[in-house]
Amino acid sequence: MDNKKILPSLVCGFGAAVISTVPGVKNIGCCLIVPAAALISLFLDEKINHADPPIDLKKAVSFGILTGLVAAFFSTFFDLLLTFISHTNDYIDTLPQTESLIKSYNLGPLFDQTLKMLEAMAKQIKANGFSPLYTFMIFISNIFIDIIFGIIGGLLGMSYLNKRKNV
Repeated sequence: MDNKKILPSLVCGFGAAVISTVPGVKNIGCCLIVPAAALISLFLDEKINHADPPIDLKKAVSFGILTGLVAAFFSTFFDLLLTFISHTNDYIDTLPQTESLIKSYNLGPLFDQTLKMLEAMAKQIKANGFSPLYTFMIFISNIFIDIIFGIIGGLLGMSYLNKRKNV
């Protein structure tokens, strides 16, 4: 794959990550912004490379995966950067509700250990602005979610662009 084929996914994935970092928009980032970025990356590829329709399934899925990976990497980076600067994030804000929910179920000693681990992550973030376990968890979570929604966006983009060319 040459640069002309990768560039639309890189640009759109980076753009999706930047937009997904904005508070308030962060909640819909995976569901709307990443699929839209995958669709736009297919559209840009069509314009840059003068690709002949129809777009095949392999190309749509690969653009979705690449856009999702780029979005996951950069959204994790921006989230960690903001956490490092501010020493707080959404995790810190929602931890008390999470603790009360887990305690209300009275699930035993295993979940008591889980609560201790969650509190330790919060203490690390408050003290240093960084937690290795939080970094790992948010990165893996972003990868899975953004790739899945990137593939969905790629498939929707394939359908839309192929229908548009046929009309």
